[in-house]
Amino acid sequence: MKVGEPTLDQLRIFLSVEEEGSFGGAARRMGRAVSAISYGIAQMEAQLGVSLFEREGSRRPVLTDAGQGLLPEARAITDRADALLAKTRSLHAGLESEVSLVVDVMVTAEATANVLREFRDMFPTVSLRLQVEGLGAVAACLLDGRAQLAIGGPVMGDHEDLERQVVGEVELIPGAAPDHPMAQAKIAPGASREHLQLVLTDRSTLTEGREFSVLSPLNWRLGDLGAKHALLKQGIGWGNMPRPMVAEDLASGALVRLSLPEGPGADYVLSAIWRRDARPGPATSWLIDTFRERLAQCPG
Repeated sequence: MKVGEPTLDQLRIFLSVEEEGSFGGAARRMGRAVSAISYGIAQMEAQLGVSLFEREGSRRPVLTDAGQGLLPEARAITDRADALLAKTRSLHAGLESEVSLVVDVMVTAEATANVLREFRDMFPTVSLRLQVEGLGAVAACLLDGRAQLAIGGPVMGDHEDLERQVVGEVELIPGAAPDHPMAQAKIAPGASREHLQLVLTDRSTLTEGREFSVLSPLNWRLGDLGAKHALLKQGIGWGNMPRPMVAEDLASGALVRLSLPEGPGADYVLSAIWRRDARPGPATSWLIDTFRERLAQCPG
């Protein structure tokens, strides 16, 4: 037997009858005559070649085994159709269908997760693509079109093609493991140059030839802040880290804050950055405002 294809309207009728428990209830819910509901079910049964409800000997329609088996699929199809319609209405209203976001590694994962959890609830029809980068690679994502919005540091924030708005800051502090030589005694001027420094490197070419708080000629360049954190705790070298990311290590003694005469620690200013030729839409603007609020609540 050739199986036909039920219409979306027939699927909605099927679900209404099951949820309301009667043809009359489905008719009232959908604003139709009972005869229209009965006809819709009969047409769907004819299309699929199965009985969906047991009508004999019962005052209310009861799902057959076939109807019970098809119920989850019918719900899935109508849910997807509803999502499609909601997204289409959002597009007509000016809401983005997708937002691509790049976040600086200096922003804590907790702060980002808190913002995006609210974003999902506020904009359920908007898809989101998230990248995490550091230094010039943040701006590179905007310049080459991989992202619409960045939450990034001061590096490349003054690029002529980019607009930026300050949303917060994070304190960078120099640290090392407690058994590191620099943690054992008062640090003399110039002593930092005698020890291996762990440095976060730029994965883009935008800052090629520029150095950021590099004091020691002995250094390892790392493209991953998590790897730098792990190496610091192993006593392999010293380096700057965002204070929120090492707060527990400092409290437990796994890392020690270094008092360097050169004072390489600094406030790393975070900005919302976007291309000047691409005005932020409603969802993107909400992200800018919410990141500012959440970063103000996070101890820097």
